[in-house]
Amino acid sequence: MTADPVTSERLAITTDGDVVRVRQAVRGLAQGARLSLVDQTKLVTAASELARNTLIYGGGGEAVLSVESNGRRTGVRVEFRDEGPGIPDLDLAMTDGWTSGSGLGLGLSGARRLVEHFEIDTGPGRGTRVVIASWSR
Repeated sequence: MTADPVTSERLAITTDGDVVRVRQAVRGLAQGARLSLVDQTKLVTAASELARNTLIYGGGGEAVLSVESNGRRTGVRVEFRDEGPGIPDLDLAMTDGWTSGSGLGLGLSGARRLVEHFEIDTGPGRGTRVVIASWSR
């Protein structure tokens, strides 16, 4: 996603309350960026799943939220980072229908389908970084 950041906010994810705060902040930014109600809901749902994953599987971490513009459209980008154990089998974790048994049941593949941009960088022993974004129409 090549764009210029307009605003950004860094939120710690260490408790269930932080997951709620991330979800609320993403919704606020999505509304401000004039994403459609459907796109707001999709982005917030994906962010909620990823924030919960950051807390549960990554042992906590942070979310960096930003509103960006490419000159024609405005978007919301959310980057989740943790220093947890990483995902040992990314192919399995990205398989449709696979779940660890907790969370919203979307899994990473579900979160990926909900947003326009999805990237993940992870590996055993090096934590996980997931970036998602959606753009106004």
